Amino acid sequence: MHTLTHTFMDPRRAELRCTWQEAFELITASDEDISAGSSGPDSADSEDEACFIDGIDPAHDIVDEVGNGDEDTEASCATEAPYTPETGRGRGRSLPPAKTGNRPGSEAFPGDVAGWKTAQEPDSLPHTPLHFLPRRRPGVQPPLTEYVDVPSPSELFGVYFDRAAVKTICANTNKNAAKNIAAGKKFKWTELTEAEFHQYIGITLFMGILKLPKLRDYWRGNTIFHVGHLQKVMSRDRFLAITWNLHMSDPAKDTVNDSKKGTADYDCLHRIRPLYDHLRVACKSVYHPQRNLSVDERMVATKARIALKQYIKNKPTKWGIKLFVLSDNTGYTVDFFIYTGRSTPKTGKGLSFDAVMSLVQKSFLGSGYHIYCDNFYTSPALFRHLHDLGFGACGTFRDTQVGIPHTKVNALTKKSPRGTIKWIREGPLLFIKWMDTREVSVCSTLHTAFSGDSVRRVLKVSGKHRAVEVPVPSAVKDYNKFMGGVDLSDQLIGSYSSWRKSKKWYLTVFHHFVDIAVTNSYLLHKELCGRLEQRPMTHQAFQEQLTAELCGVQSQPVRESAGRQHIPVAICEGTSGSKKATQGRRKCRLCGKCTPFMCEACEVPLCVIVDRNCHKSFHSS
Repeated sequence: MHTLTHTFMDPRRAELRCTWQEAFELITASDEDISAGSSGPDSADSEDEACFIDGIDPAHDIVDEVGNGDEDTEASCATEAPYTPETGRGRGRSLPPAKTGNRPGSEAFPGDVAGWKTAQEPDSLPHTPLHFLPRRRPGVQPPLTEYVDVPSPSELFGVYFDRAAVKTICANTNKNAAKNIAAGKKFKWTELTEAEFHQYIGITLFMGILKLPKLRDYWRGNTIFHVGHLQKVMSRDRFLAITWNLHMSDPAKDTVNDSKKGTADYDCLHRIRPLYDHLRVACKSVYHPQRNLSVDERMVATKARIALKQYIKNKPTKWGIKLFVLSDNTGYTVDFFIYTGRSTPKTGKGLSFDAVMSLVQKSFLGSGYHIYCDNFYTSPALFRHLHDLGFGACGTFRDTQVGIPHTKVNALTKKSPRGTIKWIREGPLLFIKWMDTREVSVCSTLHTAFSGDSVRRVLKVSGKHRAVEVPVPSAVKDYNKFMGGVDLSDQLIGSYSSWRKSKKWYLTVFHHFVDIAVTNSYLLHKELCGRLEQRPMTHQAFQEQLTAELCGVQSQPVRESAGRQHIPVAICEGTSGSKKATQGRRKCRLCGKCTPFMCEACEVPLCVIVDRNCHKSFHSS
């Protein structure tokens, strides 16, 4: 886990602890510091859906001249950093630079007269550095921190799917089954219990680890691909019956809500609302994020015929339901909300502004946080507003955005050498352009123009390619370092996802909620193990144990050391000649020096020599 240097350890705030009830009040409290322009979690709107698909926000972009580009857009992207800001991080949002000159609707900018400055010219922040004052101590919150030992995977998962949430889902599933039977559908049904629901979740997680082409293949017998464990937990027909009837909301209230379609009272998220609201509160209650946060979008794949479905041509998942996600640098999903399309009332500040301000709430977070975002969200209006609230911000920007300096005086050109830095400061806003393999544009309220940082690049010097150090703005380095929180979360979720195709969109979202809970549980496990100085499980091992606990099956890992004794043996046997004492040498677990011996039972390399018997010390400690 990334170690951060922050200033929240003030004597006045020596003990930042609160109960879950107090945390809930913080999370659900109205944020008086956020202006009336910010919107609620589901009020994101856009003037034009076509602009939204292209990643354009009409409130901040000059869309009249989007098609007017130049040859700079054909430059190749840098491949060294994992998140290259100049490419928009694969979002399909990189817009070609607009033509210079008078732009209708653009703001007057003092930098247009002064021109761009170089890295040799001094720059300083016009304000004191932000003090990091979170509402709670960052990390896992009580009562999880009061455990003597690390809680089991099922206990951590139960924080998100607690008894109240499971009880609600079971009750609504039983009501939905009764409704379907009354409508004439034929299937065998018994009341769904909480224990059986946990078994159902365990089987879906099992399917996320062991992939088979069809759902029914997991219960197929008399074949070399036979999977015998699931039949002992739940029959195929029972699993399918639960899948057909699984429901998160009350079916009777669904009917009432459907009758309001086309009116302002209609809730398009009604079928997932109970679990949706509960999970968002749970994610924020049990964990307080680290200082560096990232805001980005996530796609939940589906091709269901619903108004929520979005199409983004340059995304790996092109069709699906769009979520805006707030994550810290560990990959923990702190908060999220589902994009529901146009809604009222309109804020007039654009979708990107509303999305960020819906997730970044001072009443929950505190102040002094650093917010990183890509060029869809970055705008001078947003960064100024965040600065007024006590948040720092950093992100890539497009030249087509309103408020961006358009001067060409001393600006970067295509022939500028690699590592050239140009900058303009306007109050707390710093606009930086840096030449890598192509031009990189970053806006920040956290950094100065240049602080002496450098990166290694391969350049052609005197006819030969050599690795040289080139100067780089600290804003670019920090952006590449901290912008990947949501991408890390997506990677962890996608590793062993329980997602499966379904004609019912809310079942697809349900399985994504399960994946969020499992991934967050694993990250809690890693942090708690770090606090207790224990070795955490791998992601796969954690999900396997969680699956076994939910299914009610005793996990009995095969011990390779069974029947072996704790005696020193050669790491590599069967060697001869001069290689007897050198082949297969590994670092000793205790002293760190190389040794050809290990413990037969533990398979741990340990020294066994006259003046250093690490094997004895290791087993006697």
